[in-house]
Amino acid sequence: LSLGALLGLDAAQAQDKSALTRVRERGRLVVGLYHDLPPFHVKGQGIEIELAQALAKSLGVEPSLLPFNADENMNDDLRNMVWKGHYLGYGPADVLLHVPVDRPLMQDNPQVSIFGPYWRERVVVARDLSKLPDLDSLEPLKGQKVAVPGQSLAGWLMIGAESGMLRDSLITKLENGVVAAQMLQRGEVVAAAGLRSELESTLRGDARFAIAPIPMPRAPRDGWAVGMATKKSATDLAEALQGALNGLAESGALKAMFAKANLDWRPV
Repeated sequence: LSLGALLGLDAAQAQDKSALTRVRERGRLVVGLYHDLPPFHVKGQGIEIELAQALAKSLGVEPSLLPFNADENMNDDLRNMVWKGHYLGYGPADVLLHVPVDRPLMQDNPQVSIFGPYWRERVVVARDLSKLPDLDSLEPLKGQKVAVPGQSLAGWLMIGAESGMLRDSLITKLENGVVAAQMLQRGEVVAAAGLRSELESTLRGDARFAIAPIPMPRAPRDGWAVGMATKKSATDLAEALQGALNGLAESGALKAMFAKANLDWRPV
């Protein structure tokens, strides 16, 4: 056989090995993580850093973290980080964390398996109880300073609410909901909107503030589950990761990871 044929044979044999076997032979699990996603990942710290380490440990390998910046939409992220790889030359990862466990997303991306929900996210609003004891509608926020990151679902909802009723008093040039919550803590605004994880991790346990769903019909009240994704063909790896996640939930380790970020984890 020629060298080329031998190399081709080696590649074919490697391809024949299951995803889990390849991960174990390599000795590391490559985990895709979003940059700048508090409290899940900020500069090498956060819930999903610990989760990646625990998943790798359960497979008997080391974690190899592959942080990246979100693309235009989730379909792009799944292509770049799960089934194809990025055109800049990195990826794909063995598993991507923080993927919405969403049926339409699954149908749009037949190349991937989305599974293992570990957190339920919601769009919420936090308010200063001394200034807003009740908030059954958005009317009390009219003319009041409210912090919300403009480039987010919460921002889109608040900017467009009631034909733009709040637009002139919203503070929107913010990186994320954590920054909005910190402005509320400092008394710079009467309310802050963002994701449940962002606002609760900052404000939970502080009796001065209440956190509740945004009182508007367009806001998804039940929120959405967040889980992980692998290649569709990586069946055994997905099963092993789901088993590892189940173990972390049953042992209380998953709850402890979220508790470090001031979040109350419940089974999804």
